[in-house]
Amino acid sequence: MSSLKILITGGSGLVGQYINIELSKDHEILTLYNNNPGNCTDYNHKQFAITDTNTLEETFKEFKPDVVVHLSAVPNAAKADAMSPKDVYAINVTAAENVAALCKKHSAKLFYTSTDMVYGGYRGSMLDENAKLVPISLYAETKLMAEVKIQEVMDNYVILRTALQIGFGLNHSTSHFDWMYNKLKNGEQVDLFHDQWRTPLALHDSARMINEVIKKDISGEIINFGGLERVSRFEIGEMLCDNAGLDKNLLIKKYMKDVEGIYKVEDVSMSTKKLQSFGIKAKPIEEAMKEVMGYKSN
Repeated sequence: MSSLKILITGGSGLVGQYINIELSKDHEILTLYNNNPGNCTDYNHKQFAITDTNTLEETFKEFKPDVVVHLSAVPNAAKADAMSPKDVYAINVTAAENVAALCKKHSAKLFYTSTDMVYGGYRGSMLDENAKLVPISLYAETKLMAEVKIQEVMDNYVILRTALQIGFGLNHSTSHFDWMYNKLKNGEQVDLFHDQWRTPLALHDSARMINEVIKKDISGEIINFGGLERVSRFEIGEMLCDNAGLDKNLLIKKYMKDVEGIYKVEDVSMSTKKLQSFGIKAKPIEEAMKEVMGYKSN
């Protein structure tokens, strides 16, 4: 495939900064951010709020993207709960609908990153794309609503239901993985759920795979976008300790039933058979974890 013009929203986020690095290797990118620039200023970039519809439309007209990777969102349940529902809806739903409408108007393909949290966490393991959807947080609910809006607006889309991301945030961005690593490195105990199951993806591998998805002739699809193995939060901690030379005795098993005030999503591990049918496959988690630690040492 020849080089494409790719517009990236949310380019300074946890995933976005890795996407900037990966997609700029093969394509002409314009990456958008609102507050913290992250690594966006290393590339062709623009700063404005994703809810600024006038500037967004001007950007489409000026850049004329072939592809849009829409990452911009309130990124997790905790941050969504700290905001007004109206603001969360505006960012996660209305903005996604506006991006989709502009993609349709300007004949651009849309790649939208949703979340594994749209699934019912009590419906079994290694769920496929037809599994029951039971979002229990405002965050997950609005991400699913955005999926629906996109499908109503246009046909030329790919919705990626993205798994838990592991790895180190770049610049200002941080994640639960960063928190876990820093606590362990400082010799502090870390409580991790032994009964919450995911199919995690390493951030750098996620970016590689999105680049591969963009190069495929795929449209009008919802695809589980995750890793190969079903693992618990506690097992992720054990793998981190093994690869970073940290003390596994600092890991404390916790069970969701014993913790108040959290969304008890037990198992949203996803089958990625559909993704693999398109020739795209995550690296085994042990291999990806070794590479994550290589990024840290560099």
